[in-house]
Amino acid sequence: MARKTRKASKREQAENPNTSPQTLTELARDSDWYVRYRVAGNPNTPHQVLAELAKDSDGNVRCCVAENPNTPAQVLTELARDSDEDVRQCVAENPNTPVEAMIPLLQDSNEDVRQAALRRI
Repeated sequence: MARKTRKASKREQAENPNTSPQTLTELARDSDWYVRYRVAGNPNTPHQVLAELAKDSDGNVRCCVAENPNTPAQVLTELARDSDEDVRQCVAENPNTPVEAMIPLLQDSNEDVRQAALRRI
């Protein structure tokens, strides 16, 4: 029971916008993908941590980084070339994605990615 409570506590901390950047940095290394997912979506997560989470093995985490309005343009540009079409779609939907990263998404192999990019251009 205590383990479940600890896991729930980490998840709550990870999504709380008042969690300190230092704590978010620590939580970003958690083995629970959902904790990392919540850190990736937190508006208080430092840019450097978002850049690291953009390389996460879990596509859900990378997608959440792509959706975060505070993700640096360079990271969004890198994620625009992700092998996961859902991640590329999240990049296309982020209003902060640079135009130069959007151009290739207009010709993406996936229809949903192309449509998301079209809606933004």
